[in-house]
Amino acid sequence: MNLQNIRFAFVKLVYGDHNRSNAVRNGLKLVMENLEKNEIGLNVGAGTTKFGENFKNLDIFPGENIDYVGKAENIPVPDNYFKIVITQETLEHVENPIKAINEIYRVLKPGGILYCQLPFIIGYHPGPTDFWRFTKEGIVELVESGGFKVELCNISVGPSTGFYRICVEYWSILFSFLIPPAYHILKAFFALLFFPIKWLDFFLIHSRQKHRIPGGYFVIARKELI
Repeated sequence: MNLQNIRFAFVKLVYGDHNRSNAVRNGLKLVMENLEKNEIGLNVGAGTTKFGENFKNLDIFPGENIDYVGKAENIPVPDNYFKIVITQETLEHVENPIKAINEIYRVLKPGGILYCQLPFIIGYHPGPTDFWRFTKEGIVELVESGGFKVELCNISVGPSTGFYRICVEYWSILFSFLIPPAYHILKAFFALLFFPIKWLDFFLIHSRQKHRIPGGYFVIARKELI
């Protein structure tokens, strides 16, 4: 395993583990239950993620599990093609997320389901670009602007995780001020050091003020039957 793969695994398992939260897993399970064996879904911005044989993957970079190479604003399939579209932590990297939502609406079958997950409190993370952050109202407005009917909006990771991400970034920037090349090493150190902060979400997810600094949100929405 090379250094890049080690770094990717560390980010996925420790620092940026949004997709492994209980809320996200339960949300995805709700969506997956609607996919029959003879139907297909699409993962927009899939990267290395593979949900199963019934899913196709779209990404801007080619890869082993990538079926379509292209942007979310221009998905290379006909209208009304997929039963489910999933996009996790992707549309913040898209220059025109409204156009991307409209395109997702186009490729979904009538009655099809969208799972859209986006960050709120999180540092700048170009992949290869980084444009947007979304509050609860923001992610709902984005999805509804494409014609979808929102059925569920939930926090993906809570305020403790939001604080953790900013805390790691702050101390990494501060201590690397005099030695800039040390930034990534320091970030890994502080990601491990402050990791227990995330556990406080077990309590704070029940707070009335939980929507002020959560790490992000996900929405489950439906394209209405024509």
